[in-house]
Amino acid sequence: MRVDKLNDIERDFGEQPIAKIMVEYGLKPNDLVRNSTGQISHKMVARAAKGKRLTPHVQLKILNALNKATEKNYSLKDLFNY
Repeated sequence: MRVDKLNDIERDFGEQPIAKIMVEYGLKPNDLVRNSTGQISHKMVARAAKGKRLTPHVQLKILNALNKATEKNYSLKDLFNY
């Protein structure tokens, strides 16, 4: 039996550090959507916080929005543990 590679990919990593950072600053998904220079959705932010796998491109959009909202300089390693 052949195993499909897509089924081998881990998709759920549990709550991510970005969720704690957002709580620390009192940020809601809407705050990141509003501060985004790229197009991100509330669903993307929610998926990021819950630990659902995101593409590197979406991760960068969320990183940029968070940095703008907090006026800090976080890196991807600060936000995601996968």
